Amino acid sequence: MSNSRDQETAPIAAPRNGSASNMFRSFGSLFGAGGGGADTARPVTPQSSDGYVEFGMQDPERSGRTLGTFAGVFSPVALSMFSALVFIRVGYIVGNAGLYVTFLQFLIAYAILLFTVASVCAISTNGAVEGGGVYFMISRTLGLEFGGSIGTLFFFANVVGCAMAISGCTEGVMDNFGPGGHFIHEASSHLPDGKWWRFLVSSLINTCMLLVCLVGAALFAKTSVLILGTVTVCLFATYISFLAKGATNDTIPVPVENTKMNWTKFLNYTGLSSDTLRENLDSHYGTDYTSNDKNVDFSTTFGVLFAGVTGIMAGANMSGELKSPSKSIPWGTLSAVCFTFVSYIILSFLMSCTTPYQTMQNNYLFLMPVNLWPPFTAIGILTATFSTGLSNLIGSSRILEALSKDQVFGSLLNFVLHGTWKGNPICAVFVSWVLVECILLIGSFNIIAQINSVLFMLSYLATNLACLGIELTGAPNFRPLFKYFTWHTCLVGLLGTLIMMFVINPIYASSCIILCLILVIALHLFSPATQAAQWGSISQALMFHQVRKYLLMLDPRKDHVKFWRPQILLLVSSPRSCCPLVDFVNDLKKSGLYIIGHVKLGDCNAVEDAVENQLWWSFLDHMRVKAFTEVTISRSIREGVQHLIRLSGIGAMKPNTIILGFYDNEAPKDFFQNGTSPYKTDGFNEGDIQNFPIRRDGESKHFEVQEYVQILCDTLRMKKNLCLCRNFQRLDKNFITISKHVKYIDVWPINVFNPTSGDPFDMVSLFMMQLAVIMLAKWKHLRVRIFLCETNEERTVGTFETQAPQMDIFSKLKLEQSLKELRINADIIEIQEWSRDTEFTRHARILRQFTAQADEALLDDGDEIAEDKFNRSLLYMQRVNQVIRDRSDQTALSFIYLAAPPKPTLPDFNDRSASYVELLTELTAELPPTILVHGVSTVTSTTL
Repeated sequence: MSNSRDQETAPIAAPRNGSASNMFRSFGSLFGAGGGGADTARPVTPQSSDGYVEFGMQDPERSGRTLGTFAGVFSPVALSMFSALVFIRVGYIVGNAGLYVTFLQFLIAYAILLFTVASVCAISTNGAVEGGGVYFMISRTLGLEFGGSIGTLFFFANVVGCAMAISGCTEGVMDNFGPGGHFIHEASSHLPDGKWWRFLVSSLINTCMLLVCLVGAALFAKTSVLILGTVTVCLFATYISFLAKGATNDTIPVPVENTKMNWTKFLNYTGLSSDTLRENLDSHYGTDYTSNDKNVDFSTTFGVLFAGVTGIMAGANMSGELKSPSKSIPWGTLSAVCFTFVSYIILSFLMSCTTPYQTMQNNYLFLMPVNLWPPFTAIGILTATFSTGLSNLIGSSRILEALSKDQVFGSLLNFVLHGTWKGNPICAVFVSWVLVECILLIGSFNIIAQINSVLFMLSYLATNLACLGIELTGAPNFRPLFKYFTWHTCLVGLLGTLIMMFVINPIYASSCIILCLILVIALHLFSPATQAAQWGSISQALMFHQVRKYLLMLDPRKDHVKFWRPQILLLVSSPRSCCPLVDFVNDLKKSGLYIIGHVKLGDCNAVEDAVENQLWWSFLDHMRVKAFTEVTISRSIREGVQHLIRLSGIGAMKPNTIILGFYDNEAPKDFFQNGTSPYKTDGFNEGDIQNFPIRRDGESKHFEVQEYVQILCDTLRMKKNLCLCRNFQRLDKNFITISKHVKYIDVWPINVFNPTSGDPFDMVSLFMMQLAVIMLAKWKHLRVRIFLCETNEERTVGTFETQAPQMDIFSKLKLEQSLKELRINADIIEIQEWSRDTEFTRHARILRQFTAQADEALLDDGDEIAEDKFNRSLLYMQRVNQVIRDRSDQTALSFIYLAAPPKPTLPDFNDRSASYVELLTELTAELPPTILVHGVSTVTSTTL
């Protein structure tokens, strides 16, 4: 441990100087700049629905926002929701699940989608939405940890969705132009088929999408209307074909890859038939010929179905290109959901009326030979799947770009920002393309679809959770323009997605949730705190809501000593000089309230004082202590301390123990600048100006010793336990932990100002023992020693009058019994100086006379007599200090009984207070870290 002298931690205010104004300027620049996160969180006003004029945003045309509702939201959402499902997998679902279950699955899927859309609309109409779509909305609502983790999973969901669409597109290409393809005659050449040939075709399609993305998302958005029109025409051609085409037995071939149907070449088609409808009403689960004949059940069909309709976020992903995201996202998404739902219901019904379930189970592309003009279906498959894949690829790249801009993963994704050209994230597109290639190695469309469904469902769950959380907090700034939602819809959407995730595939669902939690924890530990501060976090609002409720339930009238714990207010002058003490008190609080208080001299008109709280919170972060800070401005230190003692805390959580540093004339030690200090930092320096200035060597204190003693008296008068800490600049927690030499925590339960044999059993001594046991829980390898100091005071035991030396055995037995009842394990060390040394005892009596609270005889003493008595008292204190020091060689921490200070009402208070502090200075000189303790309340209990 260090041998340097004590540091000043008494509540001394630092005078205002240039550092305060400089601090104000720095924080003014920080908060006045208005970071992007803060701007985007502002609500949209009715006067300017887009918010560009009020909030200083650029005009849409100049900022690249050129898309309206139909082209920017309705078209990409409808195309994404059609995807590969509409022409390739609706028959697979109806043929296995039956019409009733298919309708039920569509109702479940679209109910989840509808509730999620309501949540998306509520969040998107509550402020300006930037690029990143759903990730942007979730991160700005749930906060950095959840937003970053869900955004990452949503990025992967779009990657998997792109791979699924490409897989569907490849399936359409091979069924049309592969062996036995509809456009291939027997004598004609065809595309070779096989696992790796299909991967090659998928890679070529993926590369085509890459080229389109490199040209720019706006090009795709402008052509999405044309693509949607094409898909719609092909779909209506399919409807007409169902109604017009009659029965046939040689039109629908068995696919080459379907080896279980090698006994026939064609499948049956009945056309409109009531018998076929009745047969298709119920479920007929079979096997999936594209997945090695795996069994099909409700979960697999629902997984494929839901994967096909997960495109509701496609419009939100384009939020960076929309003229008015707050208007376009709600209405474009809702209209696209309704349009696709009606389209799917009609298609499912017509299939059930015309096609036997055996046909739908054994040829997933039977719509092509059924169509009056087969190229309609081929065009529909290729355009729907290609546009869906392209939409997901663009969406994933935009999410990755948003993650990199927000520095969610620090500098890991900086290459994405450097690889942006004319607003197009080239590097993000390439990263997405590579990941899609990896997913394509899975091969099976249906397996990819299940993974895709789970990932999207987790994103939808987070969206509903975000909206539910912000609705439950009752935040006044949550005023979305979209009103058709309540917390009930959010909750139903949340529970629905959670349940159906596990219905689809419990393993995939569990894996995604575990991955999400890992990302949450990682981002919480390693992500930059500045982003979280700019965005805000719903967890803070929810905690405020719950903490306020429980604080109101916490009734101070129901407090019981059995559940007592220290609620500490530590008064400091400057954090620079008291780092070890701040760290120590963090251990002493025993999960109780911990407040660090500071008094500034001045008046409330000083504007720079308001921002100093930010520096104190930074200090808490640097020290890694679980504490609050309270800074008050007052005309005197005493008045400011009174404010802190009376007003700190809230409700039943009020300080019951006040800790101060010791008043001495030693120069404080700067632990921020000390090279060997574990608390060293330059984070509180601004050039040549230091925040939290300390008193330098030779400078006078900012208040007198009399005011310090008055503060002690005020603390006791307000019924607060009092602790004075000295020599804590010597405290080295790491050394105590590893050292084999340091072994003890010492307790000295004797009032050296007025020693009696009853001192070890009074309230002050019991309070010291309680604090020692608390520290023993932190330093488990140490032992507590209690020093039993006998005096010459006469006592009566039964009918016998005895002297104190004869009471040694009695006092020790009594103390042992008391410790046993209190469940305190401690060694008792007997001290005989007060009982055997007559000179020692005589000096103690002189000190008792000198410090008597109501002794008026001292007023009649001459100056020489008073000075002689004081000198003898100093000699006595030096002897006591020597007694303690001789036994402190292996001591980590000492607790010493603090006598009550002289009352301010005494006529000679000024002289007495100075003498009182000087005597305490001699008592604690050159000791290990020492706490002078005076307790005023019962803190121990022997009952159950």
